[in-house]
Amino acid sequence: MSWIPSDHPRRESLLIRERLVKGYKEGIVVLEGLIAHGRGECFDYLIGERTTEPAMKAIIAAASALLLASKPVISVNGNTAALVPEDLVKLADALNAVLEVNLFHRTYERAKKIAETLTKIGAKKVLGVDDVIDGIPGLSSERRLVSKDGILSADVVFLALEDGDRTEALKKLGKFIIAIDLNPLSRTARFADITIVDNVVRAVPLLVKKIQEMKNEPKNILEKMLHEYDNIKTLAESLDIIKERLSNFISKPDNLRNL
Repeated sequence: MSWIPSDHPRRESLLIRERLVKGYKEGIVVLEGLIAHGRGECFDYLIGERTTEPAMKAIIAAASALLLASKPVISVNGNTAALVPEDLVKLADALNAVLEVNLFHRTYERAKKIAETLTKIGAKKVLGVDDVIDGIPGLSSERRLVSKDGILSADVVFLALEDGDRTEALKKLGKFIIAIDLNPLSRTARFADITIVDNVVRAVPLLVKKIQEMKNEPKNILEKMLHEYDNIKTLAESLDIIKERLSNFISKPDNLRNL
């Protein structure tokens, strides 16, 4: 955006906001999604607006799980469709996986617009528009509507910017869940098998890169990397980073200038 100065200290953050506003104007993002992004932005501040070492551990484990999956499905909501659509298509292509639109604030028109957005930039197959059924037991929200050829039959589901109740419900269906969530304390983060505590604009491109690097690794090596991953421990490490940063700011007020 030309109106945002190139030397503005919050330029990248402002550019992300503009992409979400554009998505809202196009009918892809809902107002509630803007609020959710603001919450995540707060946690991004706390981790230093960078991909941390715990996040990289989770990305490597996620790449292993997705490469080992027999039927991985990538769930797409409005915010991810606005922020990382090209990267989601690349991820699907790298895994020969399908993309599926799944929305809390669902309308048929919005789901169709998101699917069309992905298709226009090269997505081979996008589910979750005309093919949904009432498929997730225990959910009363619109997220219960899934494709029988997608999320319902997937062994691994990749969720970005997710909500905890569907994560928990999918776990009860026996799905292996990979989530991106900047809040390490959320239900999503705690219920998922692998949680990447990072911003989607950093995490998804890095995940695509790791999958491309690891795609020729032997199955036993991938299984070993996945087996050695501990999600609770990794979440605790993310919290330690937040705690250390806050402690530094409190003990040395001058550090606030670097926040």
